[in-house]
Amino acid sequence: MSLSVALQVAQSALAARQTESAVVARNITGAQDPGYSRKSVMLSTAYTDSGQAGGLRVNGVSRLADSALYSSLLASTSTGSSQQAILTGLGRLAETVGDTGLEMSPAARLGELQLSLQNYASDPNNIVMAQETLQTAKNMAESLKSSSALVQDVRANADADMATSVKDINTLLGKLEDLNSVIVKGTQSGADVTDALDSRDQVLLSLSEEIGITTLDRANGDVVVYTDSGVTLFETTARSVTFAPTTVYNATTVGNSVIVDGVPVAGPGAIMPISSGRLHGLAELRDTTAVSYQNQLDEVARGLIEAFAESDQSLGGNPDQAGLFTWSGAPAVPATATLSVGLASDIIVNPNADPDQGGSLDRIRDGGLSDPLDPNYDYNPTNAAGYSDRLQELVGALDSDRTFDPAVGLDPDASLLGFAASSVSWVESGRKTMTSNVEIQSVIVGRTAENLNNTKGVNIDEELTLLLEIERAYAAASRLITAVDSMLDDLLAAAR
Repeated sequence: MSLSVALQVAQSALAARQTESAVVARNITGAQDPGYSRKSVMLSTAYTDSGQAGGLRVNGVSRLADSALYSSLLASTSTGSSQQAILTGLGRLAETVGDTGLEMSPAARLGELQLSLQNYASDPNNIVMAQETLQTAKNMAESLKSSSALVQDVRANADADMATSVKDINTLLGKLEDLNSVIVKGTQSGADVTDALDSRDQVLLSLSEEIGITTLDRANGDVVVYTDSGVTLFETTARSVTFAPTTVYNATTVGNSVIVDGVPVAGPGAIMPISSGRLHGLAELRDTTAVSYQNQLDEVARGLIEAFAESDQSLGGNPDQAGLFTWSGAPAVPATATLSVGLASDIIVNPNADPDQGGSLDRIRDGGLSDPLDPNYDYNPTNAAGYSDRLQELVGALDSDRTFDPAVGLDPDASLLGFAASSVSWVESGRKTMTSNVEIQSVIVGRTAENLNNTKGVNIDEELTLLLEIERAYAAASRLITAVDSMLDDLLAAAR
């Protein structure tokens, strides 16, 4: 090896070690940064024109990565955020259940009403008992109304959160477009883009929290992002994600769809529906979970009106009419076994039973609530003070099997008390199941993130050990330069 080649080797080694030292310093500095991946210098042997090895060449900086683990982290994060959104909504719906011992839920109020009717039936001439029955009936109706209002509030909040999620998605897609452009241009020019790649991974991870995604890597570090249903979210440029929020909800309100690149992906009419991400969970809560519970409340309300309906006592064959519990469609009774959407927010106690509204408490006992002027619906035409048959009939009606709309997701053949109780169980069971799912998914996300960090993260001890090796290599290159310098001095001295 000539002295010039030896000097070239030493100089290139010094330059390489200097680059390695800088990269190790970056690793140590970024070790605690979220999403930071360990960087390393890519080296190769340099050759002279004659083919002789002539030192080291720095080919760039690479980073550790595991595409399989990263894809798994994206998927598990999306699933977890979807489940958490639904669980949060179920937690709010469970507020309608409360503690049954405190008689807050519709099911508990129904039990309270039955007990009040039983007490009244044992002493049908007791005005205090009649007043108590009226109050428990009002509590029953108010419970359904307040529960329905809470359900619609949950839907409205989910809709507002969907709007926020869409806004965040568009912001993240804008950041992704900027970073992707830097990466592609930097890769083409040979620049170090590893930090930009880390930042892009973090943006994609944040994006996966909002909407389920899959990614496709292309040449020059380019990436294409799709929803988990296959709709393009990003390809060179960010696609438009739009959503028109609905501010006020009632039982008949249908929320709008989320549209990606012109394709509905969440909400009613979704052509290619997403299956994970916070956006999916919120849409599921708004359009399915909360709606199902609202339908169950509506069926409880319909069952109440049906159970307390008054029949024609003249045997004239006239249709049943709404009694103690009525609605805006009175005097007709809602169709049997058919869901009447929004009935839980429409049900009221018949004013004809309320003295404060010009009614009479005796009509609870005697009938005639549907129309006090129509004698055909009067169960006690003699006004007997001890008449209790109608009250006993109402008590039995709460326990009698009836048919409910099977579309609401509960047993269609049950008593009103049993149906209301099964609705409570439906909420609690759903919350319990989703809590378990969220806990399991949290573990999966945590372990996947930990494994990914172990694969591509920075170990400070290893970096410090590497720094010592770089220092020794740097010292060796320095000694080689010193030796070459000494030889050159000897050659110059001999040439004089």
